[in-house]
Amino acid sequence: MAPTPTPHPLAAYTIEGLRARSYPGGPLEIIRIVAETEAYTFAYIRYLSDGLRISGGLHLPRGDGPFPVVILCHGYIPPEQYWTGADTIVAADHLARRGFLCLAPDLRGWGASDPGPNYFRTGIVIDTLNLISSLPSLPQADPARIGLWGHSMGGGLVAKAVCIDQRIRAAVLYAPVSGWDLDNIRKWGAGVQPNDPLHSLYQAVAEDETFLRATSPLFHFHFVSCPVQIHIGTADTVTPPEWSRTIRDSLQLAGKSVEYFEYPGEGHAFSPPAWRLFMDRVTAFYDRTLRSD
Repeated sequence: MAPTPTPHPLAAYTIEGLRARSYPGGPLEIIRIVAETEAYTFAYIRYLSDGLRISGGLHLPRGDGPFPVVILCHGYIPPEQYWTGADTIVAADHLARRGFLCLAPDLRGWGASDPGPNYFRTGIVIDTLNLISSLPSLPQADPARIGLWGHSMGGGLVAKAVCIDQRIRAAVLYAPVSGWDLDNIRKWGAGVQPNDPLHSLYQAVAEDETFLRATSPLFHFHFVSCPVQIHIGTADTVTPPEWSRTIRDSLQLAGKSVEYFEYPGEGHAFSPPAWRLFMDRVTAFYDRTLRSD
């Protein structure tokens, strides 16, 4: 009998590895009510993800619910400059006023969340999928109607998440990072500290195209089960439009439902006129996908 091949030490952080594991989540706690408006209550929340305490913000619409849920995933902001809701709170306000329960996790290492491993930016994917598993503990949330929204790094997170979890019914990518991890590593580095126990191994595979195909959503869109909407500014120099176009093309080649919008002259964060059009399109998308049977 042939010996069983030893799995790669980083196999758990590939798309297949993430698909094979569980996401138990845990009770979602409302820590403190921060603000009340005529449309919603804004509160700080906390839940568990792989033993880490993850903090975040909740926009809870007025009424009894259960409400369709949108989880908003922030982009990269230097942790020392980050605050709960940074990069997501304006979009959450817009959606909560239209009856969507919005959750914006402070991904591991940001806000009051514990730090933790984040190889190939998969730790933040794990935090998001554990948040989905925590939704049944929030009576006003409808766990059967879940949409994701992600900007930049958060968009890359969402692109991976839809390859892993079929509970997601709609996904919005706003100026996402590349769906090919090699692009992201070459632009921003491997992102692993020298004292990390897997530092040497991680550095060794950071340019290994064969291995990175296993971690990159671009090569796994056949697993996607929900419609995807993509938004990108033509003047974005942080996440070039070519990256979004490649994600669109790969989704289409996989036979998936994808809507794609470019915004002439817009950069990495849209200006007010383009932002309004963007959020109107997002709201209409979630109305179609999360409110219908």
